[in-house]
Order: sequence, then structure tokens, then C-alpha cells
Amino acid sequence: MALALSPVTLGASRLGERPDGEALADALLASPLGNVDTSNNYADGRSEALLGDAIRRAGGLPEATLIYSKADRDPVTGGFDAARVRRSLEESLERLGLDRLPLYQFHDPFTISVAEALAPDGPVAELVRLRDEGVIGAIGIAYGPLEESRAYVETGLFDVVLNHNRFTLVDRSAQPLFERARELGMQVFNAAPFGGGTLANGEATYGYHQMPEAFAAHVSRVRDLAREAGVDLAAAALQFSTRHPLVDTTVVGIPSLARLDALAGLVAADVPDAFFDEIEALGAPPASGND
Repeated sequence: MALALSPVTLGASRLGERPDGEALADALLASPLGNVDTSNNYADGRSEALLGDAIRRAGGLPEATLIYSKADRDPVTGGFDAARVRRSLEESLERLGLDRLPLYQFHDPFTISVAEALAPDGPVAELVRLRDEGVIGAIGIAYGPLEESRAYVETGLFDVVLNHNRFTLVDRSAQPLFERARELGMQVFNAAPFGGGTLANGEATYGYHQMPEAFAAHVSRVRDLAREAGVDLAAAALQFSTRHPLVDTTVVGIPSLARLDALAGLVAADVPDAFFDEIEALGAPPASGND
């Protein structure tokens, strides 16, 4: 099932941690920039709860806005079986105050093997059943590790793949995964285009991990090129993803009202094609330390 996607999707992973969570939830729903992505376990469910409260304050979900969520393992036991997937969806729908979601994704299945996930009576089969029942419109795999993500993609069962920190201005490690997903008719959600802040605020880590020496030198060279060209590096990082033909939507985490306010400027900023040509001329990026 193909979703009607916005070029940017607003990520709500940190919404439940914010002291101004109510105001930020209202702003996310009202934003014309894109749809909203959340998950069952973000801030122990508070992200979904805040979005649900905002929906009720607005008198319903705005007509032009979609909310996506994700199935998560049991927060106490770590269990991630078929029953847990169904309970996870029930919890998400209850918090959000909705009776259906256009997309529900299988999220970070670290506690089980791919074989367990894909068993005939396993959690992925339950997601397929929920899609067949019409409670969810599409199913996705939202995971980081590339080898396991590829195994899920190869099943042909999923409509969407989401990966984060691995397809950016300085890291192309997820490109084969996204290419294969496209060959199978899947839609691609590219999350974390700033590499965990590295390309937005100068963080010394990448994807929340220490950068290998060669990769750090590459990032430094990219920063130099942006400075020499007078290009906003954060805008270039975002637009690398939003312009790329492999990407259907770019998921940008929105931790604050200020970040949401700044996003429109990054979307609209003038980043010349020549700058991206210079980045490509640097050659294939070194390994970033994310698999």
C-alpha cells in the first residue's frame, strides 16, 4: 500500500521528555511541514499520549495530517511476540484516540532473532494480519542494523523501510538497503539526516557514537566546504535527503518549538547543486561506525 507522504516527516521521539510537551504536540499537529512519526515506547508512551491530547484539543486530527506509530517490545519483559504486537497497537490507538493508523512499523526488534520475528505465528505475521483486518493501512520495518534490516526487506512483506543515521551527506551505508527496498516497491523513510546532530550543531559524535578517525576527517572536510561556499550545513544535510531520488520522506526529530520553527528555513534554504557536486567529488565516505 502506497502512502501519501510529505517530503518531511516530523519525528516525535523526544516529545514526551519536554516540559513544554503540550505546546509542542499542538504545534506538530498544526504544522504544514509534514506528517508526524511516533512510537509506542517513546518516553514510555508519553509521546503518543501528548499527541492524543493534542488531537482532542483540536477537535480531531487535522484533515491534512497523518500520524504514524510503531510496535515496540514489552517494556518490562522485552518480549516481542505476536500477542505483544497486537497489544502494542491497542495501546497506541488508545493513547492517540484513533481507531486506525495509516502506518504501523515493527520497531527495533533487538530482543528476538530475525527467524523468530518471521515465524508463522510470530510478530511480523501478526502485523500482516492487522493490515489485512484494516486496522493499519501499511506495515514497515524501522530498524538500524543494516544486515538484519535487509533480511526483513527481502521478505517482501513490508510496505515501508525506515533507517536512521546511515544515509546522510557524509554516510551512504544504507544506500544498498534503500535501493533494494525500492526494487521491491517499498517506500523509504530516511531518518536522522543530521547524524544525531553532527551536521546541525557540530556534535563531535555521529549517530551518538564516537567517530572513527578517517570518518571524522571526512566530516571536517565537508564542514570546510560548506563554510567556504557560504552554505548552511544543516540545510544541506536536510536537502541531501529530501532531494534524493531514493528517499520518499525524511524524518526529522523535533525536540523543541525552536527546532520546529527553524525547520521551514532549512527546507527553503538555497543550497546550490554545485555544493552537492563538490561533496560527491570527495568520493565514497569512509565507514562511520554504524553498521
